[in-house]
Amino acid sequence: MILAMANVGDVVRLVEIHGGRHLRRRLADLGLNIGMTVTVVTGISQGPIILAVKDSRLAIGRGMAKQIVVEKV
Repeated sequence: MILAMANVGDVVRLVEIHGGRHLRRRLADLGLNIGMTVTVVTGISQGPIILAVKDSRLAIGRGMAKQIVVEKV
């Protein structure tokens, strides 16, 4: 499933990124890499999705979230 479809509280593992080199680099700069586990903190129907990654929080836009394939842990 894609990250944009994950529910609040879901713990997911990043499996694949369907974007181009720019998106992959942007996510890597934010600390998001394939294989890591994140928790969805907020994911209302509009606006950014907030993720708990290690000891910090990241906001990912819906467009980015639609490019990231995840699996529930």
